[in-house]
Amino acid sequence: MVMHSTIGLNNTIVGDVLEVLRLLPGPTFDVGVTSPPYNKGERHKGWLVDKVTYANNSDRQDEAAYQAEQIAVLDEIYRVTKPGGAFFYNHKLRWDRGQLLHPYAWVSKTEWVVRQEIIWQRRIAANLRGWRFWQVEERIYWLQKPRFSGDKIGPELAPRHALMTSIRDMWPEQDPSHPAPFPIELPARCILSILDGKPGAVLDPYAGIGTTLVAAKLLGCNYFGIEISPEYAATGKERIANAENERPRLEAEAALHKVEMTFQERKAKGLSRNRFAKQTQRPVAPSLWDTNGNAMTENGNEAS
Repeated sequence: MVMHSTIGLNNTIVGDVLEVLRLLPGPTFDVGVTSPPYNKGERHKGWLVDKVTYANNSDRQDEAAYQAEQIAVLDEIYRVTKPGGAFFYNHKLRWDRGQLLHPYAWVSKTEWVVRQEIIWQRRIAANLRGWRFWQVEERIYWLQKPRFSGDKIGPELAPRHALMTSIRDMWPEQDPSHPAPFPIELPARCILSILDGKPGAVLDPYAGIGTTLVAAKLLGCNYFGIEISPEYAATGKERIANAENERPRLEAEAALHKVEMTFQERKAKGLSRNRFAKQTQRPVAPSLWDTNGNAMTENGNEAS
């Protein structure tokens, strides 16, 4: 049983995610990043990747119960997030006996506004069979807590963050201490884009070996993690204590967040004018060729 007196920022609590979340006070966090167990049944594996098993936790639940639990977790995270705050929820498409299980099916049933679906291009497939095109991507749902009633849009990102695009092209982390950690660049990009260098409080309710928490600390934020495995939590606490060792990777990610001139600045200087102006001359239809391979116009004359 987790005692309320043990809960505080800059800490990782070992315990059940829902039990701990329900002990947290009202709006506390500015942003969060997490990736829950995917309920893959501990039976699916591929030629490159063995089946995923977690310490102190089963990844084999009834699917309806799993989805109901995820909705409850996300709604508790909503409760402890400040108005205007954001949460990034990493999951993936799964198939069970040919049936597609899409995370949007339960994400859309939560209290959150779904701000955007981001694609994480992981570059590697776990299963190389030919039942489908190799699945090398996962989803990240950018969830927004409205600032006020009816707020469906949320605050605008700074240009240097918005240009990072809706596709994250990053290799997954290779760490033998956890079966499925994401790279530190992933939570760093989310936190930096939302807080834009300002201090804040960051949550990861499935903290694993502490990747999100390390990123938060290096970005000057308070952090709070929940992890059911004492083993993973201990590894995470060690990483946090030695977070400076990972600063070069975080700074390399932060250096990508730059823009030479915003659109508004370009517009003010007239540099964006006619950028997409129509061509004054119609291009030759690419399918019109004579017998010698020369391009022809639509009236049958050879194009100059």
